[in-house]
Amino acid sequence: MGLDLTSQLIEYLRAVGWALAAAIGFSLGVTIAVFIFDKLSTDIDVWEEIKNGNIGVALIEVALIVMIGLIVYRVI
Repeated sequence: MGLDLTSQLIEYLRAVGWALAAAIGFSLGVTIAVFIFDKLSTDIDVWEEIKNGNIGVALIEVALIVMIGLIVYRVI
């Protein structure tokens, strides 16, 4: 019933491969989304507002990152 050592190692490598694919997908997705959001919001400097302690802008940025993460999670 159990897997032999070779099959088990292959399954571990597959799991590590999927984790690596998810990490790369998440980082690319978040980078692209934040870049596009930054370009679309030309009237406000988002990162300067976050540095100044503007919680509203920070929450929008966090929501953007979480939603992109959920989308990438569902795709991968």
